[in-house]
Amino acid sequence: MPELDFIKHQTGPYPDAAVIWLHGLGASGHDFAAIVPQLHLPPELAIRFIFPHAPVRPITINQGYPMPGWYDVASLKIADDEDEAGIKASSSDVRALCQQQEAAGIASRRIIVAGFSQGGAIALHCGLGYPAPLGGIMALSSYLPHCAPLGATANRNTEIFMAHGRQDNVVEFDYGQKSREVLEKYSYAVRWHEYAMAHSVSAQEIQDIRHWLIDKFE
Repeated sequence: MPELDFIKHQTGPYPDAAVIWLHGLGASGHDFAAIVPQLHLPPELAIRFIFPHAPVRPITINQGYPMPGWYDVASLKIADDEDEAGIKASSSDVRALCQQQEAAGIASRRIIVAGFSQGGAIALHCGLGYPAPLGGIMALSSYLPHCAPLGATANRNTEIFMAHGRQDNVVEFDYGQKSREVLEKYSYAVRWHEYAMAHSVSAQEIQDIRHWLIDKFE
């Protein structure tokens, strides 16, 4: 399978940390690249942000119309009719991006895997199963796939930032809450945030992400 194309943004000339940030269904890596300046990160933090583009694939819920997607979605009950093969394939692609950062000299503990909506599901799947300890996992307006490798050990102590809108009508708020409960049942450290918003990202959420990234990378 060909490597993922991506947008790269570095906040300093010699980055020693990386954030791999996955977009949602039908979007592209450009979707979240504009958030980097809004984070107002301290100038001394040199971070390489990588925003991959999902491959174009037929999406069942959209009458098979091809669009960028990390995996197929068959119905509105996105967590109940799971494209396990697609999730695992995209998770493997993101793992390769993480390993590329390690090969470039960034320690695994300085890498965060993040994503919005189905991108967040891939971030959780990839992050939980990554063979080396990561700096963090971030899942925004998302959910935990049933096939996530909860038994893997390398990231049992890795903090997970989860955020969800209470008015989300795409990935229902209940999916996010139940995912949090499952993760906490398995003793993962979840930092949970909820907002008065729909399936989107709010200004307050961006500020909360900022503080979390500084906490992880300083």
